Amino acid sequence: MIIVIMLLLPVVGAVIAPLSGIKKGAVRELFLRLFTLAELALAGWLFYRVWNGEEIVLSAPGMIGLGLSFRVDVFRALYTLLACFMWAMACQFSLQYFAGHGAHLGRYACFTLLTLCGVVGVFLSDDLYTTFVFFEIMSIASYPWVAHEETPGAMRAAQTYLGVSVACGMVTLMGMFLCWRETGSLSFDALRENGENAKLILPSCLMLVGYCAKAGMLPLHIWLPKAHPVAPAPASALLSGMLTKTGLFGVIAIGMNLMGENHVFGHVMLGLGLATMTLGAVLAVFSVNLKRTLACSSLSQIGYITVGLSCAMLLGHHGALAASGTVGHMVNHSLLKLCLFLCAGAVYMKAHTLDLTALRGYGRGKWLLHMVFLIGALGLMGVPGLNGYTSKTMIHEGLVELAEEIEGFSIYRLCEWIFLFAAGLTTAYMLKLYICLFWQKNPDEHKQAHYDEMTGRDLTFRSALVLVLTVIPLLLIGLFPNQALLPLTNLSASFLNRPAMSHEVAFFSVTNLIGGGISLLIGVTVYLFYVRKRLYTEKEGYLNRWPKWLDLEELFYRPVFTRFLPWLGCTAASFLDGIPNSKLVMVWIPKGVSAVFGFLDHAPDSKLIKEWIPKGVSWFFGFLDHLPESKLFSKVLPGICVALVRVFDELVDHVMLLIKELFLTNREELTRTRNRSVFSHLAWAAAEGLHKIGLLPQKYIRRKSPDDLRYGTYLTNAISFGLLLGGAGIVAAILYVFIRMGV
Repeated sequence: MIIVIMLLLPVVGAVIAPLSGIKKGAVRELFLRLFTLAELALAGWLFYRVWNGEEIVLSAPGMIGLGLSFRVDVFRALYTLLACFMWAMACQFSLQYFAGHGAHLGRYACFTLLTLCGVVGVFLSDDLYTTFVFFEIMSIASYPWVAHEETPGAMRAAQTYLGVSVACGMVTLMGMFLCWRETGSLSFDALRENGENAKLILPSCLMLVGYCAKAGMLPLHIWLPKAHPVAPAPASALLSGMLTKTGLFGVIAIGMNLMGENHVFGHVMLGLGLATMTLGAVLAVFSVNLKRTLACSSLSQIGYITVGLSCAMLLGHHGALAASGTVGHMVNHSLLKLCLFLCAGAVYMKAHTLDLTALRGYGRGKWLLHMVFLIGALGLMGVPGLNGYTSKTMIHEGLVELAEEIEGFSIYRLCEWIFLFAAGLTTAYMLKLYICLFWQKNPDEHKQAHYDEMTGRDLTFRSALVLVLTVIPLLLIGLFPNQALLPLTNLSASFLNRPAMSHEVAFFSVTNLIGGGISLLIGVTVYLFYVRKRLYTEKEGYLNRWPKWLDLEELFYRPVFTRFLPWLGCTAASFLDGIPNSKLVMVWIPKGVSAVFGFLDHAPDSKLIKEWIPKGVSWFFGFLDHLPESKLFSKVLPGICVALVRVFDELVDHVMLLIKELFLTNREELTRTRNRSVFSHLAWAAAEGLHKIGLLPQKYIRRKSPDDLRYGTYLTNAISFGLLLGGAGIVAAILYVFIRMGV
């Protein structure tokens, strides 16, 4: 029953909180606080029961087709408790944050609680189908966070976020279909039993696409550095600290159960983890935006977790330490990003900018913000005595164990040095943020004086208390890792299908301290000799030297999916539409038909009729006699038919996309101005060529886009209503599920 209450409570709050603030916003804020605190209390009770050995299970057979099932073990209870804690802290902090940015607070409250319902449902799920249902609820409900400001930048980032979520979610769904066909079940226990089934490799890879995208792993990371900076700071803390972990939950559930013994898959994950870790750190070093730097940092830390997970896979039953490090860093990263993003929110709600050049000197004299940010920054750097050091040490030792399996030089030694280098870059970009905010002086004396006047008035008592509460776990885990963190990770190891550790970890041994010291030394060196020398000048401030063209979304994804493929479909549609009036139909085909019939007039007396056709028919029927026993008939043709059925099954959605691109795309403006890519040149040249030979009418080359699609007009004004309507649909769907369950 407690599971149902925890899932239903945020839905009820999503209805009550916005309505309660129609006449008085303070009532709405009160309800938002009460619902999140009540959910936190329930999560604490749930964790207490599971910690004492109780296992809680809930099943609703037949619900939404395949049924819903939930189970609570220590790992699920731990992350449910952590999610509710983060929601409670973020919503408490939101009260001051939205006092100066209060537009659409009712909408924000509604979708914040709906997202909480989706997150709790994901972490309590016991099969992939239940995980997918609540994963999609969470993805759709969190979209308004990114679109909240309704600026062109926010809407573009939200478009990317939703596009990646929906597209990758559909790939995951296809993988679930294939997995269900092979195993007849999507429960985690059934997946574990089928871990050796080679036929599940393709379904596993497909299912992982959606979860890797939500986690922010390369190359599906494109939404993360753009969505976090434009979302409200409390929402950014939840996006970075918690929603990425729902993706990792799916990666663990699939990877460790279905692919946990597959070394090829483990090495692929290791490569992706190292690439994600390094790329995120490099992007953060180059970033000149406070929240974007923290967002790129999240990308890098997801890489750390993926490296730990891959080590646990490759080490098999000897991967207890790597598995503990994976869970530990998931927890530590969530807590660190809650702290740091709320600090960024405290800066933004008073300074009204995120640009590092403009923010120089903002934190001077603000001792509480200074201390909280410093502890969070040192924790993320991996300084001994704080929580980040503990989990990074375990992952590093997992890599060392992997390297020791092969004597002499091995690729794993190189992986270890990449790990240390990426950790050093973490130190470099956090030093950049810390020194910029709290030690440098702003060259503009009036602006610095304005920042200094805010001292003592930058945080309310409630916001200051929230920041202090976010710091306490960082210190406890960092100072007492074997007592505060290791018991949790050991009891969570069963979810990763790995044994628990049988001994404590010597976190502060000389070897581990040297490893941490190497990373810190690399980071200080990069900061002094690259960041300060190449990425900063006293006159211009912080410089963004990252090449603008080197953006994977703009370089590949958008050109392919929004221009090339629609152009290809539009060209094909225009070609088919122009056929009736073209020379092909009016001249060439009639001439061809006339020639054929002229040939047939002389055919009866030709060898074609007397010899070749009879021989061909005889050979064909001889072939058909043996066809039922051939591979062509028994395997190839059925395979082709299945493939065609799947293609036509998706055709309706693609046709709708083509229709949209035909009538709502300004091809002339698209080609003439901003999109001068190779695809644009090819599209324009092909369209003009087809027009010249009479196969493409002029009307299909230039189309006008309606005025109401411009920002600031009807479309933007309708966003709030459309999002609330979508929220009402989500609420209705969830309530229907609970009614069917007999609640």
